Amino acid sequence: MYRISPFIRRFAIALLCGVVLATLWVNVSPETYYDLVEFRLFDLPLPAWMGLSSASITPLSLVSDLLMPVFFFFLGKEMWEALVVERGALTLSRQPLLPLGAFLGSAIGAVAVWLISVVLVDPLGEDGLRAGWATGIGSDVVVCYVIGRLVFGRAHPAVHFLLLLTVVQDIAALCLVAATLPFEGHSVLWVLLSPAAALSVWLMYGRHARRDATEVEHQRASSLWPYILAGVVSWLGFVIGGFPPELGLLPIIPAIPHASRSFGIFAEAEGLLHDPLNRIVTILIVPITLVLFLFGLTRGAIDFGAFGAGTKAVLATFWIGKPLGLLAGISLAITFGGGKLPPGMRLSDFVLIALITALGFVAPVTILDLTLGGGIAASEARLGLAISLLIGPLTILGARAFRRKRTE
Repeated sequence: MYRISPFIRRFAIALLCGVVLATLWVNVSPETYYDLVEFRLFDLPLPAWMGLSSASITPLSLVSDLLMPVFFFFLGKEMWEALVVERGALTLSRQPLLPLGAFLGSAIGAVAVWLISVVLVDPLGEDGLRAGWATGIGSDVVVCYVIGRLVFGRAHPAVHFLLLLTVVQDIAALCLVAATLPFEGHSVLWVLLSPAAALSVWLMYGRHARRDATEVEHQRASSLWPYILAGVVSWLGFVIGGFPPELGLLPIIPAIPHASRSFGIFAEAEGLLHDPLNRIVTILIVPITLVLFLFGLTRGAIDFGAFGAGTKAVLATFWIGKPLGLLAGISLAITFGGGKLPPGMRLSDFVLIALITALGFVAPVTILDLTLGGGIAASEARLGLAISLLIGPLTILGARAFRRKRTE
């Protein structure tokens, strides 16, 4: 079993430090906190052909729109390799039915319970919570990994399954939101810049990474700046077209040459590879640590006085709908799909995985900001996400108590 890189733990520490600092700040002095994160740094004039007159740049928008796409590029790279690379976690040789069943079950359960809960806690629809239906689909890769490692141990195969599942949940949730959001005042045709940039950089550079290429072609394909430039163009296409900027770098990933085989989700060995995709990700590790701290600082403030309908809907979704749906999806995959348990895993491990994924922060907070904006409903839901994190330490304590009882 491959060794997971230690930078995931650093990501979690940076994120939680930002969240704790923001939460203390917003509950002690909310005025100064919001004055800082919403401070208008400058107005960026835009040409008329973009369909926008100007853009107000704030610390909040800088982190969400400019920096967080780098983190989701990082997740997207793992998702792409799981799908297409030899020995990828979702290729046919690696039994994809269980992770797919777990994802679909958790997504359907989360959406169903969210919609039911919203009707119960806000029957008149005054809070606008229905728009946040995708919140429960996402999870939190870095926090779930830390909890999973404490529950299962570093080398347990359940940790690798958990990482794969949370990556799929986060990327799929954001893509679903992007596909269903209304886009007003923008020309969605601008998003065509993204596939155009990806195709262009592949034709001019990426395709030269084939095995029978000459040395000159290999050097051409190994240069990083064309892929970085294409990423900027792709991101601009999403911004101008009115799509979530967080996803703006994902379309470039298939155009970047990658290793011929996968060592696993966030495998430490991939830091030694020299293909352009892994080199880019290695360069981004330290910046992403700072990005997650800033995300926690600007988006992670938890107002303890915001308990309301949104809080209840989030907790019902994450603590009831999502884990029950995940277990149902696993059961169906095994019973009717011929899915096999990964070596070294038992059915009881999936119960613990269901509990661990019953928390969420980074992707769900991003979805809340895209669908609910910054009103009271979003604050209520964000408090629910913070409370959902409590399932982590409870799962750790429960798993250890169960193991002690079995050994007695």
